[in-house]
Amino acid sequence: MKGLLALGLGLLSLANALPQAQGGGAAASARVSGTRFVIDGKTGYFAGTNSYWIGFLTNNRDVDTTLDHIASSGLKILRVWGFNDVNNQPSGSTVWFQRLSSSGSQINTGANGLQRLDYLVKSAEARGIKLIIALANYWDDFGGMQAYVNAFGGTKESWYTNSRAQDQYKRYIQAVVSRYVNSPAIFAWELANEPRCKGCNTNVIFNWATQISDYIRSLDANHLITLGDEGFGLPGQTTYPYQYGEGTDFVKNLQIKNLDFGTFHMYPGHWGVPTSFGPGWIRDHAAACKAAGKPCLLEEYGFENDRCNVQKSWQQASRELSKNGMSGDLFWQWGDQLSTGQTHNDGFTIYYGSSLATCLVTDHVRAINALPA
Repeated sequence: MKGLLALGLGLLSLANALPQAQGGGAAASARVSGTRFVIDGKTGYFAGTNSYWIGFLTNNRDVDTTLDHIASSGLKILRVWGFNDVNNQPSGSTVWFQRLSSSGSQINTGANGLQRLDYLVKSAEARGIKLIIALANYWDDFGGMQAYVNAFGGTKESWYTNSRAQDQYKRYIQAVVSRYVNSPAIFAWELANEPRCKGCNTNVIFNWATQISDYIRSLDANHLITLGDEGFGLPGQTTYPYQYGEGTDFVKNLQIKNLDFGTFHMYPGHWGVPTSFGPGWIRDHAAACKAAGKPCLLEEYGFENDRCNVQKSWQQASRELSKNGMSGDLFWQWGDQLSTGQTHNDGFTIYYGSSLATCLVTDHVRAINALPA
């Protein structure tokens, strides 16, 4: 999700965050079988959500309560930020994961660093929740690629080929992946949140994603790997999301050997298209995934108005393709009540226990459970 996350920093600083089966060895409990996900031995369509903030919480009870609510709601997959990059070390107990500097970077494994992610993974393990952990961010929230640019020069477009930036990025990947390589809570490693390369040849992201997914596979033979892109660059229509100007080619990226499934996002309000755009966007990605023999995950979606009716129609469109390319969806974003108050409302948040949650979580999960095996 772009540009809406910084508003939540104030709250968070107060909080005490191929037909054959692929992936899923001894340490993993998630794999793919053709175009379908298999979780804990169950093949099917799975619902989930996003929480960018949960890995940054410093109150363990808040983490546990949030995951209890997610699990009791019937959601199985939770996508979280596994990055929190800075150029200057924050004071006090502020959570940060990596300090980037041309004179020597530092990965924070302390109590206000990756130990917060440690607790999240442990808590997810206890509740059977599967985590997608994003390892970098195109957007500037929590540092993102711009923090690498600040340290190593260039631009966000050249980040993908900047050897110094990529070397440090791989060091960070190694530090995170090695901590959880044996955890059954990991659903997938995600290269980045919404990677773009505006005006670039699509080979830039394709080549980078090939190299990085190969690197992650060398570290972890068991867990799934995915790109984390928005699904831009797709034949079928001429509207902005189908175009290739952001440097991604969805169909081509599905051919990358060590990317186990495709991701796409959906924000008609931000993209200048009507809400009726949604079902076709879902169908076209499902068709591309089916042709590639890999599952598709609608990884983020949201709308600001008439949310129950609008998003319910999208969920239905995705469920109807549960045997034809689609294998899950994750709404943006989960909302809850913490010890410090309500979590960040960016206009898309769905709060636990709300009437909107009944419509888009409870009813959706019930419909998924009624799908034929």
